Amino acid sequence: MIAYAILALVVVQRLGELVLANRNTAALKARGAVEIGAAHYPLIVALHAAWLAAIFWFLPQPPTVSWPLLAVFLVLQALRVWVLATLGPYWTTRIITLPGAPLVKRGPYRFLRHPNYLVVAGEIAVLPLVFGEIAVAIVFALANAAVLFWRIRQEETALAARRAA
Repeated sequence: MIAYAILALVVVQRLGELVLANRNTAALKARGAVEIGAAHYPLIVALHAAWLAAIFWFLPQPPTVSWPLLAVFLVLQALRVWVLATLGPYWTTRIITLPGAPLVKRGPYRFLRHPNYLVVAGEIAVLPLVFGEIAVAIVFALANAAVLFWRIRQEETALAARRAA
């Protein structure tokens, strides 16, 4: 039962984040921001939905929970909140750039260019492992790495002018 509760909480979290991201995206676009690389966005949404569905589908019966790995996942959630709080109104699930706006260089962005992607990569690998789903962790970690390779290249191109300023 606890496994289903954990997964339900992750689904609710992700849905709430989509609402926040859509609100932030609309506000940024109203200020003149533009979206880059929109073509890959449905793939990202599909990947994340399929990841959660696969975790549910392949959940061992009876479900078991690795408490140490769940602790790792909770640390990743804290890091995720740190990223979202640091970006504030600039956080979206799309590549949105507001010309002339300074890049965020505080919080985790002092240490990494793309901390959110590192967190997401960790989540995609760790959550299935919490339930002993090694194959799900490997398949989706590899798929996510491919999508992130594409996305980070697009994001770097979109931010190049603002980095130079």
